[in-house]
Amino acid sequence: MVAVPAAPVAAQVTAFKQAVAESAARDREVAAFYRHQDYAPIWTGADEASRLRRAALLEAVRNAGDHGLPEAKYRPDALLDRMARAHTPRELGLLEAELTRTYLDYATDIQTGILTPGKVDSEIKRVVPLRDTSEYMNGIASADPRAFLRSLIPTTSEYTRLLRAKLDMEREIASGGWGPEVPATALKPGDRGAPVIALRNRLIAMGYLPRNVGVTYDAGMQAAVQEFQRDHGLTEDGVAGSGTMKEINVSEEDRLKSVIVAMERERWLNRPRGDRHVLVNLTDFTAKIVDFDKVSFETRSVIGKNDPDRRSPEFSDVMEHMVVNPTWNVPRSIATKEYLPVLQRNPYAVSHLRLVNARGQVVDRGSVNFAAYNARNFPFNLKQPPSERNALGLVKFMFPNPYNIYLHDTPSKSLFAREQRDFSHGCIRLSDPFDFAYALLARQESDPQSVFQSVLRTGRETTIRLKEPVQVHLIYRTAVTQAKGRMNFRRDVYGRDARIWDALQAAGVALRVGQS
Repeated sequence: MVAVPAAPVAAQVTAFKQAVAESAARDREVAAFYRHQDYAPIWTGADEASRLRRAALLEAVRNAGDHGLPEAKYRPDALLDRMARAHTPRELGLLEAELTRTYLDYATDIQTGILTPGKVDSEIKRVVPLRDTSEYMNGIASADPRAFLRSLIPTTSEYTRLLRAKLDMEREIASGGWGPEVPATALKPGDRGAPVIALRNRLIAMGYLPRNVGVTYDAGMQAAVQEFQRDHGLTEDGVAGSGTMKEINVSEEDRLKSVIVAMERERWLNRPRGDRHVLVNLTDFTAKIVDFDKVSFETRSVIGKNDPDRRSPEFSDVMEHMVVNPTWNVPRSIATKEYLPVLQRNPYAVSHLRLVNARGQVVDRGSVNFAAYNARNFPFNLKQPPSERNALGLVKFMFPNPYNIYLHDTPSKSLFAREQRDFSHGCIRLSDPFDFAYALLARQESDPQSVFQSVLRTGRETTIRLKEPVQVHLIYRTAVTQAKGRMNFRRDVYGRDARIWDALQAAGVALRVGQS
């Protein structure tokens, strides 16, 4: 047990206070906390409350690896050893400060993540909900430190299921995992032989097939492949083509990395998301309306093309209104990079777009020498008036943000049939925008469809405000849980999760795959 020796009291207290004050000086809020309580210890005292805090902290950091945190960072064994060796008031003061630093490292890591998103990838615009140090210090000094430490862990059902999946996968890998890869680039119904047996065995190990001794790609295997395809966002044809086979042969270790990355991402979004909110998972090419943790509406989406200036960013904002029969105000980057060169070759090209000057007046193209302009000095705006051919379709959903991203209709409906749907300039196109609008308006209109259609029929650009603004979250998850069923996985379309995993490794996170 850690305790301050009995005498001389004044000197001991002074030495203890000085050690704590010196060590806490680097953090203004920690220093203020200790000053406020006259440097009384919260960890190293001989009282029962201090003992409970030490025990709760050691328990938490020993279990840090369960959450995909860097176990070695918190050094529980070293802390325990130092507790046993700390005897002088100064040693106890330095230990007090070290325990506080370890606690704050763990608390912030478990609650809001290890990494700073924008430093890993500049297109992740997520603002992490960091807490004040004083909140952590006052919390751990409360009557039930173990309960407070547990309260820091994200409480979403998604995080809870990810944690369970991580622990299950670690046990599976320690017991042999999914076995060898299938030695084939593609297989189809009716095939026989060793590759089919390997596919059978892998599907059994993954839980898609009951144990059997079949050697033919039969109807049962076809159904299992379809189920696998459904869980991985692939075309559900039951044929193990090259794309499906590539996903089947992804190792369980790599899937575990995706789960750990998803847990880190969940910590970045550890805040209230709205009883009703819109969730766009970029890797899943879907947009959903979620009411009280249940999906009430879902539609396919098209996201930004995997080009440096087109990829859709990740962020959260609030949807305030929709615009029916919208005008497309062509972003300047598109106007100058894509359309200006076309106009320089033929001033009457792209006739569906209007050339507008700074005063909002439509300009006669024949009077403009487009060759005189470049991306820096082009003085006009390009606009497409409302119509069914409008690039935004017939409705757009606005959540004003610095990135000029919104959800919208599109005349290019054929793209929604594609398996991988990254084609836009960054905004999110919706396959069923009218139904999406009806679902949003159902909260404020008794007949949302009639209200929307009556506005649509005018042909005029019209704003419909949402009486209850809705949070919108653009996320990027290659590992997603189901309330009932297996883990779902998606391709790392932009390579962001690979970069996050590399950053987590650099921060000390490691796979625990050698344990049984």
